Amino acid sequence: MARSIPYGPSGLGTAGLRITGTAHPEQEKEQGLRGGEQPVRPIPGIHFRAAVQPDPALVAEVDRRTRLWAMELSLIPPEWEDQFEGFGFGRSVCLAHPDHADVERLVVAARLLVAENAVDDCYCEDHGGSPEGLGARLAIAHSALDPLQATPEYEAQWHEGMAADAPLRAYRSAMEYAVRWAAPAQADRLRHDLARLHLGYLAEAAWSLDEVTPPVWEYLVMRQFNNFRPCLTLTDLVAGYELPAPLQALPAVQRLNALAGNAATLVNDLYSYTKEQRSERPHLNLPVVLARRDALPEREAFLKAVEIHNAIMRLFETETEQLRARLPDPVLARYLTGLAAWVSGNHEWHCTNTHRYTLPDFWTQEDAA
Repeated sequence: MARSIPYGPSGLGTAGLRITGTAHPEQEKEQGLRGGEQPVRPIPGIHFRAAVQPDPALVAEVDRRTRLWAMELSLIPPEWEDQFEGFGFGRSVCLAHPDHADVERLVVAARLLVAENAVDDCYCEDHGGSPEGLGARLAIAHSALDPLQATPEYEAQWHEGMAADAPLRAYRSAMEYAVRWAAPAQADRLRHDLARLHLGYLAEAAWSLDEVTPPVWEYLVMRQFNNFRPCLTLTDLVAGYELPAPLQALPAVQRLNALAGNAATLVNDLYSYTKEQRSERPHLNLPVVLARRDALPEREAFLKAVEIHNAIMRLFETETEQLRARLPDPVLARYLTGLAAWVSGNHEWHCTNTHRYTLPDFWTQEDAA
């Protein structure tokens, strides 16, 4: 879910500060590594919890069903097939939801993940996306989740519009499928969190149009909205129960939702770093913002971003235990366990996805061991 920022220099001018890497030439060739990159693995020094490893047969079945759905909606042109397969949608959701109730609910999460990536790539990112006109496109996209209520004539035209565009088809179909399994409050929560996501897209687009690198705290505000939270909010739905709305609305629970989403999303900033550095259109991510705004060398900015991630992770873990002790509700306890499992699964997916990710060449052989 990383965002594109089409401005500014593509390099930070600090390549000489990099430490000699660990990749053997054969590894570089096999994994598509380039100069200044290392094979993906857990980032040295990053704070994470081990994920529950999913059943490979379950992963394969979620992938099969998800791909079949995507093909039925014509979401995957031939030139995107390798990217679709390399993403690993089935493994992603199975890692994130070890407490799942059944395969159908995992498919709910997988379809929504595909749809969110389709909107992101085609409206915001490198598959035709642009900051120009993004607000109007996202408003129409959100209506795929929160349908137009108007006269029959204009509702018919809306239906035609939804069917004519692949990201809109994906959003509408994925949401309709989710609603079959969701309680009304869960469906409304999902719509609300997807609106937060769209707000974050618009903030980043505004910086792109204005050619601005924001202060670090403003970047973190944007990233709290341009965030994995719509995926995390499915925790109870996929597990087959409902966290009651009064518990969901508690300020302490809302803070933990935000901390979990922020930690998980900064993991994406870190593992996407090399991919975004070699993109034709330079991206904003936390290491880049730290380098520009705090005048840090590239490596120091990356390591500071790791520290920020770790601090947020530890706040999430500490405050989760404090809330468990203060409010010993079994449904809440299950939900908090699910949030933590999602964060762990998200990290595992990033640090093992050799199709999508590499690491910068910032560590010695001893660090990598």
